[in-house]
Amino acid sequence: MDFGLALPQGAHNDLQRDVIKVAKQAEEAGFNSLWAYERVLFPLSPADGMYGIDGLPWIPYYEYCADPLTLLTLAGAVTRTIRLGTSVLIAPLHNTLHLARTLATLDQATGGRVTVGLGGGWSTDEYAAAGVDFASRGRAFDEQIDGLRALLGPDPVTYRDSRITVDNALVSPKPVAEIPIIIGGGYSERALRRIAEKGDGWMPSSMPGKAIAGTWKLILDQAEGAGRDPAALRLVAAAPGTVVTDKPAGPDRELFQGTPEQIIADYAEIAEAGAHEVIIGLDASTANADDLLEAATRVLDAATAAGLRR
Repeated sequence: MDFGLALPQGAHNDLQRDVIKVAKQAEEAGFNSLWAYERVLFPLSPADGMYGIDGLPWIPYYEYCADPLTLLTLAGAVTRTIRLGTSVLIAPLHNTLHLARTLATLDQATGGRVTVGLGGGWSTDEYAAAGVDFASRGRAFDEQIDGLRALLGPDPVTYRDSRITVDNALVSPKPVAEIPIIIGGGYSERALRRIAEKGDGWMPSSMPGKAIAGTWKLILDQAEGAGRDPAALRLVAAAPGTVVTDKPAGPDRELFQGTPEQIIADYAEIAEAGAHEVIIGLDASTANADDLLEAATRVLDAATAAGLRR
């Protein structure tokens, strides 16, 4: 299994220094990829609970989130081989043409290292701020995937959906090769169908291995039923709430929390479920970039000792 690391994005970081530091040292340590997530604002009186769950408060970490594509550009400029990905962008909030050109430019500038993880989002406040209809987000998500495929594909491009029209045009730049589109979510029939029929893989977040295994099988079965090659799909699991401790956590510990060995046991279940990669998210639980890198290295060393790394 490959191991990715989430870049620092919270308010406690020095963006001028820490993103570059983490990116360079992560590559040197042997991480396979770097990732950044998206929150576009933090409503002080939110219309929705976190993740769309009524009454669930938003975590304070979400109060500040540096722009993911800017951070990946910084990381790409100071690294040579490590892959760069979003985990995830809130797809319908973005103009498809602008997003396609940004992703292709980043991919060209970094020698073909970009993967885009897309999700549908859950905050009506974010949709209202972006001027996008929340009720039609499923249709907008489907259209954006189709639009990205067309705009990032061969010229000339002709494409039309409910939001954009491109008629027999050259769209530049183009990526070095096809940019993989990994889709988050998967908690409804429509989401599963979207992953199986349109995505290059699935990106579950904060899910244990047993839960991932069942859903992944459904996705692969649906992909095969749609005439696609299930073996071509990639399972990339995000673990944004990883917390590394010196002492073992008790039997009621939360997922991805505890000593490196306990965390690796959680990751091992994800690998057994079929995951090709796991993204270690430590920014919310560490005080600074140095602490993040120390914790990340401990987990990576434990993964190596356990034989989990490719």
